[in-house]
Amino acid sequence: MLTTLRPENERKKPAARWSPIYHGLRDAIVSHRLSPGTKLPEDELASIYSVSRTVIRSALQALAHDWLVRLEPNRGAFVAQPSTKEAREVFEARALIEPRVAALAAKVAKPEDVLLLRGHLEREHEALHAGRDSEAIMLSAMFHVGIAEIADQSVLMGFVRDLVSHSSLIIALYWRRRDTTCESHAHHALVDAIEAGDPDKAAQLMKDHLLDLLSGLDLNRAERKPENLIDILR
Repeated sequence: MLTTLRPENERKKPAARWSPIYHGLRDAIVSHRLSPGTKLPEDELASIYSVSRTVIRSALQALAHDWLVRLEPNRGAFVAQPSTKEAREVFEARALIEPRVAALAAKVAKPEDVLLLRGHLEREHEALHAGRDSEAIMLSAMFHVGIAEIADQSVLMGFVRDLVSHSSLIIALYWRRRDTTCESHAHHALVDAIEAGDPDKAAQLMKDHLLDLLSGLDLNRAERKPENLIDILR
């Protein structure tokens, strides 16, 4: 059963104390308000959010798990700074794995899975059209994880989850076209192929989609200087 894309599951999960800090920092990172390489001192964040350093530490660990923050021993936490080489490698890995995942999903998808995929696309496009770029990027990532869940391959799903999490900051950092967040019809075409039970078409569409995502990135973009946390987060 497809659970990743069910909105009601998000509401049922009890919010952890660090959840608002996680979402605040995540949105600031993905929306470019916090630049790659910016130091994230626990004491300063604790003061900004009026919580303990323990709560801040939990939020930073969750962000590190999602590849948005880098934790360095004896130095602290920093906004992740993926290189252009790393960006290419991530998308090359996705192009190897995700077409196979899409093909598997097309073979086993149920009608209720397709309905969930289409409902998720509506949320994704609504966020993008409303200018909520951070949310749109995250929803796009969830769409790819959802396809992996339909394929019912737990190992591949783990790979896809890690890769799309890693991709979120890469896209936010290097995008030069707003449709890099998948505003194009690529996701709709993928769902159509999955619904039709056409594994070859689903695989080719996924490969083309990922190559298009990579072509929509400006990997020559100059890095921005780190900014002042308190000015951004308050």
